[in-house]
Amino acid sequence: MSVALIIVLIVVAVLLVAGMLAAIRIVREYERVVVFRLGRLRGARGPGLVLIVPLIERTRWVNLQIDTADIPTQDLITRDNVTVRVEAAVFFRVVDPVRAVVEIRDYQHGVLRIAQTTLRATLGQHDLDDLLANQVAINELLKQIIDAGTEPWGINVVKVETKDVGLPDTMKRAMARQAEAERERRAKVIAAEGEYQAAKRLSQAAGVISREHGALTLRTLQTLAEVATEHNSTLVFPIPMDILDAVREQVRERRPGGDEDGAGEQPDVGGFERGALGAARDAA
Repeated sequence: MSVALIIVLIVVAVLLVAGMLAAIRIVREYERVVVFRLGRLRGARGPGLVLIVPLIERTRWVNLQIDTADIPTQDLITRDNVTVRVEAAVFFRVVDPVRAVVEIRDYQHGVLRIAQTTLRATLGQHDLDDLLANQVAINELLKQIIDAGTEPWGINVVKVETKDVGLPDTMKRAMARQAEAERERRAKVIAAEGEYQAAKRLSQAAGVISREHGALTLRTLQTLAEVATEHNSTLVFPIPMDILDAVREQVRERRPGGDEDGAGEQPDVGGFERGALGAARDAA
């Protein structure tokens, strides 16, 4: 065997080994390989060990993991003519690697662009209060719209999140004043409600006292006990209501003409009451 033949055999063996190594692909669980044979689609392969015909078949690798894309800050006008700056992020993943390769040139760029236009169009249809109070519902609406636009590409939008809503300084001050006024209104309503309930309870208590003759006496004694607990020089001289009622009856009986001439007039017992209080002060 000549030396030239040996060299040829060695070269052929090296080429075979190199071809076998080039034909072997190891595809991870979260990846797929889209194969083209002479320019024609042969489908997606993987995961595991995949054999590729060298020089005949070409491959495109596709990652099936969830990917994120930050939507650039968007200046938009809400439905109530307020300018805001919105930052958002979209989370998506590939569910059909064949369509993600065949239907669109760069699906990541396409998802970002459709998310950007959808964000501007959707948020511009809401009021500022709705935008701030119902972010969860708006995020879900954005997800549905973007997912419907990327579904022909084999892309599934997992979630859309609005990271920040920037307001002008004048709008922040106006909202602060509105919140302060709202808190003052609630405080006044609560105070008025408390006054109403207290007046209602006092009215009920007055009705009970008017029906029970001994209740007023007990209340008087309780008040005296409360006054006595304080170290002061106050002197209280209680006059029972029974005595005042008896005095009124006597004045009415002694008055000439009785009730006939003095109908509709109240007896003047103020002088007696003032005299009783004066006597109490003299006794002190």
